[in-house]
Amino acid sequence: MPLDLSGWENKMNKFVEQDAKTITEQFDMAVFDNKTVLITGATGLIGSLCVKSLLASKYNVNVLALVRNKEKALKMFGVNNNLTLLVQDIQDEINTTQKADYIIHSASTTASKDFVEKPVETIMTSLNGTKNILEFAKNKNCLGFVYLSSLEVYGITDKEEICENDYGYINFLEPRASYSEGKRLCENLCISYGSEYAIPVKIARLTQTFGAGVTKEDNRVFAQFAKSVIEKRNIILHTKGNTKRSYCYTTDAVCAIFTILTKGENNNAYNVANKNTYISIYDMAKSLENENTKVIFEIDNKNRGYNPEIKINLNTKKLETLGWSAKTPLNEMFKKLICSMEEDNA
Repeated sequence: MPLDLSGWENKMNKFVEQDAKTITEQFDMAVFDNKTVLITGATGLIGSLCVKSLLASKYNVNVLALVRNKEKALKMFGVNNNLTLLVQDIQDEINTTQKADYIIHSASTTASKDFVEKPVETIMTSLNGTKNILEFAKNKNCLGFVYLSSLEVYGITDKEEICENDYGYINFLEPRASYSEGKRLCENLCISYGSEYAIPVKIARLTQTFGAGVTKEDNRVFAQFAKSVIEKRNIILHTKGNTKRSYCYTTDAVCAIFTILTKGENNNAYNVANKNTYISIYDMAKSLENENTKVIFEIDNKNRGYNPEIKINLNTKKLETLGWSAKTPLNEMFKKLICSMEEDNA
């Protein structure tokens, strides 16, 4: 069925701010009142929405946003008395004496092309960045620490529905494994610091997550599909599109992160996904077809950094026991993504 964008024409403005407000309505932000929250990767898609939602709440929440680009951060967040920018590389020692009650570690390499072309940098950014933020947390007596991991830690499995204790095969002799093996190593590093130094570490294993705020420069599959619809051109698949996974909208993901951070059990991992979005890449592309956009195949042997073909639907029952549930269906995820991109390009 073609994607229906009717009714959204007059709503193509400030979608990220609207999403931040939605989070404050869906999650009880009172837990952060008079607290300080440190967020790494704060100008990234998920990190920035964490920052915006905390600042949008009616409570007195202080945010420490670790960023590399001050100008980008100021453009994104503006000036706020409750916001302090920590301008530095995550691979350097954390440069602040301020205390953080809660820590969200979202800084990571995310471009699939870099996993193949810059595997060393991919690994070292994950490892050094995670070590630095854990060292910072070690003597701060923080109330909660959440590391944002990925469904890629599961590798290739013989099961489609994956719980937190199901693990598959990763060929670590391939450079592309730099991302998934890096995430696995950082998860263990987090658990090790949690065990040895009593840091209240929790892990959020996110499926592919998207929504308002994805930029036109993003080259992930959902962004490519959205740009094809906006530009009224065909969606070109370089594979058969058999990979099948669940997705998650950014507001649902941030609510999940806040839930894990404040309610999750220490030294535990939680899957974050909308199980009702389970779909193949081909079927997802077909759902976006219209009179201007058709799905065509141009299969080649180029190494584009794609993950090996997988079928993986994350089981979220463990997270749901904490009171969380995904609320945004896939068609609405794409509506908001497309309208947000159009607003940015206007």
